[in-house]
Amino acid sequence: MDISSGWDLVIIGSGPAGEAAAMQAAKGGLRVAMIESQNRVGGNCTHWGTIPSKALRHQVRQVIRSQRNPLLRGLINPRQVQWQDLIRRSGEVIDSQVQVRTDFYIRNRVRLFSGLGYIQGPGEVRVDDPVGRQWLLRTRNILIATGSRPYHPADVDFDHPRIYDSDTILNMAHTPRNIIVYGAGVIGCEYGCMFTGLGMRVDLVNNRQHLLDFLDTEISDALSYHLRDEGATIRHSEEYSRIIADDDGVTLELRSGKRLRADALLWCNGRSGNTQDLGIENLGLEANSRGQLSVDERYCTAAENVYAVGDVVGWPSLASASYDQGRFCAEGIVTGGPVKQVENVPTGIYTIPGISSVGQTEQELTESKVPYEVGQAFFKNLARAQITGERVGMLKILFHRETLAVLGIHCFGYQAMEIVHVGQAVMRQPAPNNTLHYFVDTTFNYPTMAEAYRVAAINGVNRVRR
Repeated sequence: MDISSGWDLVIIGSGPAGEAAAMQAAKGGLRVAMIESQNRVGGNCTHWGTIPSKALRHQVRQVIRSQRNPLLRGLINPRQVQWQDLIRRSGEVIDSQVQVRTDFYIRNRVRLFSGLGYIQGPGEVRVDDPVGRQWLLRTRNILIATGSRPYHPADVDFDHPRIYDSDTILNMAHTPRNIIVYGAGVIGCEYGCMFTGLGMRVDLVNNRQHLLDFLDTEISDALSYHLRDEGATIRHSEEYSRIIADDDGVTLELRSGKRLRADALLWCNGRSGNTQDLGIENLGLEANSRGQLSVDERYCTAAENVYAVGDVVGWPSLASASYDQGRFCAEGIVTGGPVKQVENVPTGIYTIPGISSVGQTEQELTESKVPYEVGQAFFKNLARAQITGERVGMLKILFHRETLAVLGIHCFGYQAMEIVHVGQAVMRQPAPNNTLHYFVDTTFNYPTMAEAYRVAAINGVNRVRR
């Protein structure tokens, strides 16, 4: 075993949280080592989660748009598009991302160790690399950024070639005619939209009463309507009792007595933190039932000088938030000062059309008895949406009736994940610069989707002037 001492920070996991922490710590003058179990950096985000799924979504959107364009309609039949071809294109994006991220480590002189990281005790991390060598890294600080994986209940046979999770779906070698998506959270809804866009018959099984019930109700309802309009069948308040797979397909038996049959099943019912076989018990740490670690306001675990960030600590489990958690945690390790907190995180859901929001929902404002009003802009009335043919959707601004302060931004439709940041920036301004007046008095490029803010703000002002 080779022993390497003198490290200031050893990070396990090179996803967004680990990468951001490594760069921040290196720029702060610390000697940093990164351990990655895969042979390429990027973590789950780059290889199985955010990047490949969003690359897939973009391609599916191109297919859908071709059907809406009179000049292109008929040139592409969605039912003839092969899943493997879409995956191949996503692989090109992944390769590009890996190269970019690898360059970050080289430029910042962060040492990469490829292999499985195992915490032997305080300040000691062993690395077992793919060719049988072992390294022992001795360090002042350890950061766990191992991310998460799809949750697997014991009674579901994920080794069967027709049962997939959100990782293995990227290796699906056939293109189903119909598919069951079990779990209607963010990942389930995103893939459900992709499958319907390719002309598949989709059964989306939801164990809750509404889709994405953390969203503003009007936005959630809009997604439900659009999915059904595209041909998906949504089944709310359902739980599985048994999943039976054979050579020809999968049968899903529900506790309600229903039996669904399809060519394949995609399981999207939760994720678990990657804390197994990590050696956290050697530090006296214990993960919860979903493999997640508890941390304090400095992202420090119950073990001294051992930190955790990203999906492995749970909420909000977003790549954007994980990146900031890693950066803020590393800054705290470098300076020893207060650690910034991740707050006002925008929600970005890459359904088709997309959804994005920041701030409070109508339900939350009503429960808090805040006197609010709504300003709306429907995309079907915007010139830009008419030009692109992306007429489905709306932007709604929630604001205080008396002060006109912006309290929430909720968007469903084309470019939702991009334009939400305009509202987010205004909401973060100190009063009185955080009101509807900003949108009313600012000249927006025309025609653009961002112009929806001006339309919605004028709509809102007119409501309170009546």
